[in-house]
Amino acid sequence: MSRIGKKPVPVPPGVKVEIKDHGVRLSGPKGVLSWQYPEGVSVQYDAGTSMIHVTRSSDEKRDRAMHGLTRALINNMVIGVTKGYERRLEIYGTGYSCKLQGKQLHLNVGFMGRGFQKPAQFMIDIPAGLTVDVEVPAARGESEPAKFVIRGADKQQVGEFAAEIRGLRPPEPYQGKGIRYQGEYVRRKQGKAYASGTGS
Repeated sequence: MSRIGKKPVPVPPGVKVEIKDHGVRLSGPKGVLSWQYPEGVSVQYDAGTSMIHVTRSSDEKRDRAMHGLTRALINNMVIGVTKGYERRLEIYGTGYSCKLQGKQLHLNVGFMGRGFQKPAQFMIDIPAGLTVDVEVPAARGESEPAKFVIRGADKQQVGEFAAEIRGLRPPEPYQGKGIRYQGEYVRRKQGKAYASGTGS
């Protein structure tokens, strides 16, 4: 059996489990998540032990793969509805900033476009199921970034929204300006150097 798939998923107190028609629905303090699991695997909930068990119908390659994947995704759902997920981002660049306005995240990340004449200002709708908290609204210097955090119960949704925001202004390699994940290493390049002297 799959080493991952054969492990039961413990369900903490306060989480409601519903399994019906190849669907799993979990309700917890952080929200509600549902997912349709694929053919070839079976999911059962043992209320006595508060464990979710995943089994597969055959040893075919696809069923083996789906066995471990199903167990991993259900485990992520349990964590999501109990503890939730978060992704922290930082904005580097003097004058760069972020703020919340209603259900939108507003970003001011310098200038973009030909000749850098177009302000890079974005108004991003926050998807349902996610929250954004601004911890530091404005960057100061190159060592004190603006900071915000994305939180939600759905691990994939949190990750995709964070990647979408980072993609608006990825960190550039010369001065490091832009949006990056907290703790992300940005490989820096040396700018062009011009030799001094009179020349010939």
